[in-house]
Amino acid sequence: MNGLLKFITCGSVDDGKSTLIGHILYDSKLLFADQEKALLLDSKAGSRGGKIDYSLLLDGLTAEREQGITIDVAYRYFTTKRRSFIVADTPGHEEYTRNMAVGASFAQLAVILVDAKQGVLVQTRRHSRICHLMGIEHFVFAVNKMDLVNYDEARFQEITEEIGKLSRELSLKDVKIIPVSATEGDNVTEKSPNMPWYDDGTLLDWLETVDVREQADTVFYMPVQRVCRPNHQFRGFQGQVESGKIAVGDEITTLPSKETVQVKSIHVGAREVAEAFAGQPVNIQLSREVDVSRGCVLTDDPKLPVTKKIRATLLWMDDEVLKEGKDYLLKLGTKHIPAVVKQILCKTDVNTGEKLKTVQIGKNEIALCELELSEKIVADRFEKHKTLGELILIDRISHMTSACGVVEEVETGEEKPYFKNGEVKAGGFIFEEFYFNLENAYLTRQRTEDKQYQVGDEVPVQGDSFHYPDFFDIISVEDEAAILVRNRKITDIIELGRYEYSGVPVLDERGFELRIHSAAGLLDFRKEFKEAVNRDEREGKQNTGMDAKAQVYNRWSRFETYRRVICNTNFWFI
Repeated sequence: MNGLLKFITCGSVDDGKSTLIGHILYDSKLLFADQEKALLLDSKAGSRGGKIDYSLLLDGLTAEREQGITIDVAYRYFTTKRRSFIVADTPGHEEYTRNMAVGASFAQLAVILVDAKQGVLVQTRRHSRICHLMGIEHFVFAVNKMDLVNYDEARFQEITEEIGKLSRELSLKDVKIIPVSATEGDNVTEKSPNMPWYDDGTLLDWLETVDVREQADTVFYMPVQRVCRPNHQFRGFQGQVESGKIAVGDEITTLPSKETVQVKSIHVGAREVAEAFAGQPVNIQLSREVDVSRGCVLTDDPKLPVTKKIRATLLWMDDEVLKEGKDYLLKLGTKHIPAVVKQILCKTDVNTGEKLKTVQIGKNEIALCELELSEKIVADRFEKHKTLGELILIDRISHMTSACGVVEEVETGEEKPYFKNGEVKAGGFIFEEFYFNLENAYLTRQRTEDKQYQVGDEVPVQGDSFHYPDFFDIISVEDEAAILVRNRKITDIIELGRYEYSGVPVLDERGFELRIHSAAGLLDFRKEFKEAVNRDEREGKQNTGMDAKAQVYNRWSRFETYRRVICNTNFWFI
């Protein structure tokens, strides 16, 4: 046995994907008696003149049978004497490309069908690119319907040359080309007497013997899914080990907080174990309390990138076009945070592979984009660490998946703080504009020039969407810093512990008014914020819900005092 093989069938409309897999199931005697009887009866009522229609084994939806095409992804599980298989039969129609991408995301190998009469089509190229984008390294191009070209060797060689060009263009590593006829069974499970010029094995032979084992990654990392606290004595971090192995006593790093800690115990289900390996769901208890919640990563490699900016290749799946400046929810690993498409660097012509300049992309197009995230996360190039490099974008209004993609580059340079005085630093965007896009109904902010404010600098107190007094204080409880503005100039940037309330308006680093009107109010706010942070850490903050820290801001801050939202129908993110 060669273990489990997960593969996908794809290609253009009516290339014979469902028929091919149905023929494998039928010839391999992998059907129950009632399934075979139903197939024979349904075939008699079909469009093949009473001949067996093998596609009926996979096209289960009424709409699929009526149209003669696959719409949904059909998963089938079967076993031969040499191997077990999970196959995803995916739709070929361009309208259902997103369904095909879902099937490709799980596969180790792609069987791409090419119609012998039509050759390599645009959809064939698109599906090949998507499979390559999803990290599939093994490809079988099945040149189907050879019976309709009289099993012509010359025609097969023409298509082989087309596939060779496509393979070189995409830098495909492992490619096999097999001439078949899915309806007649030629070279599907048995060698065809109609093509004596082809002296290699059948499609099933190749699927049973191909080696799809990946080189094992020695780096341990586990994205945290949940913080488990059944009682006051136990605090564990649950998730799946995505790579490497972990043992009790190992020293690991928590990211992005970069704390070093030892593994106290490991639990798999109800059992306590000495070590765990890639693929296992575990609950890890650490030797001391650390700043870790859902979306953080436990690893033995402290050099894993932590970033707020990434470049990713996206497959756009939304009916609405993607424009620069629109914000989405990004899901990467177990992290779920807001992200903005800062720039569309280029899109790929699916037919030629040419990189084209553009400012928007439409459904089923592929583009390289620069994304900016609302906070730092652990991310890496997809080709290096798959789980830390695959992502989806979710529409914030409809909650539909708008795009899937992979990380190509991460920017790990130290982020320039907004305010700085020696070792005291604070982030923020108090002097940046807020705009509401009427056309797309979303709120965004326009980034200013890459400026850092220091003591003595004059600050802008009036803009399109903000109007501040000449005298005010800014406090950042997250960065433990306070900025004093007097007569439009920064007079000091100090540690928050040294700050004393002086009676001037108090704002946060975003430009929101804080309802602090006394020294006692300042102490109450800081106390509530600290307790909220501790509570979020204990309970495992969920970014999709209302965490305790957000509740504190809802009680203490007001947006509309010094800020307002400007409506704009043609706003571009800078």
